Amino acid sequence: MSTSLVSSSTKSTSGPSWQTPQNFLMLISIVVPVAFASWMALLNNFVIEKAAFTGADIGLLQSVREIPGFLAFTVVFVLLFIREQKFMIVALAMLSVGVAITGFFPSVLGLLMTTLLMSTGFHYFETLKQSLSLQWLNKDEAPEFLGKLISVGALASLLTYGSLWVMLEVIQLDYWHVYLITGGLALCITLFMWLAFPQFESTTIQNKKLVLRKRYWLYYALTFMSGARRQIFTVFAGFLMVEKFNYSAADITLLFLINYAFNFLFAKKIGQFIGVVGERKALIFEYCGLICVFVGYALVQNEHIAAGLYVIDHLFFALALAVKTYLQKIADPKDMASTAGVSFTINHIAAVVIPVTFGLLWLHSPAAVFYIGAAMAVVSLVLSCNIPRMPKPGNEVCKFKWGNEAVEKP
Repeated sequence: MSTSLVSSSTKSTSGPSWQTPQNFLMLISIVVPVAFASWMALLNNFVIEKAAFTGADIGLLQSVREIPGFLAFTVVFVLLFIREQKFMIVALAMLSVGVAITGFFPSVLGLLMTTLLMSTGFHYFETLKQSLSLQWLNKDEAPEFLGKLISVGALASLLTYGSLWVMLEVIQLDYWHVYLITGGLALCITLFMWLAFPQFESTTIQNKKLVLRKRYWLYYALTFMSGARRQIFTVFAGFLMVEKFNYSAADITLLFLINYAFNFLFAKKIGQFIGVVGERKALIFEYCGLICVFVGYALVQNEHIAAGLYVIDHLFFALALAVKTYLQKIADPKDMASTAGVSFTINHIAAVVIPVTFGLLWLHSPAAVFYIGAAMAVVSLVLSCNIPRMPKPGNEVCKFKWGNEAVEKP
């Protein structure tokens, strides 16, 4: 039986039994839904009702939101001065404060500034979370445990969206009240984590320089396409619901409640599914489904069918963790932190460009945005077919030999 990095890290601490890396990962999976999920759920209604945003404005805002993701590679240089776990706490504090003050600045410039602060914290956090998770979990347990983290985050999101609905519909609080409450709560949880958990040591010293390896090329390509696909969902699918089908903030909140109910019920099972069938089959299934979803967005005329597409689209995000477990299987353990930073930058190359350019395209043809999304899913499908059935160092990509030599089938 293989020994996990989590186990070795846990043994290095002398505190209470609950002060483990697993519980630390669980708790950070709660903080982000409380803060970021509330920011996302209210965003489209807030910018339209309070700041009179157009499709071009929302595209600009989302492009600015992704700039910190594009700069995520700088996490490696910051780690020269601060440890990953402490840096994560700082990032969560930035995220929480950015959300808490959002409601006080209902203008294009104000939202650009608060979004930049919030997003810097969020993207540094996501980079560090991927790095620490892949360091602390062994390869056998990673798919299921990462799925479990999604389920925990989904449960936190369910409670968050339920609270949002009560605050908006029952208590009828203004947007600035809601942002202040959710951001403040996330900050309180972050402070608790800072005070309550010890520093966990990894068994592998991480590279403190940028690492770009040729043998990781397929992972980089999948990450790039994943970033492009995510932007179409994050920016334009929700905007479609509000602009075309006149969904209210409470309606969007209920839609998110359904999304996270499905994630809570199925995310851990999806992680187990990836562990059984492998990354290749899981990603092929995801991208085939996404092609249908994006074409559906382009053609839909019924608000209930649109909502169904939105829920299915969101559920596919859980399958995307197969890209992370693929990296874990092929990568050198000491490359995890650097590769996480580089991959987030690659993921956000498209993310910086797509919202603003597609926002302009949206003004002329919303359907064209989703047709292009379907084409991106086709490219991702082709890439996923190159993942071998048993990825490992030296077997990162399916190998084909021609002539009289045998062909190694994927």
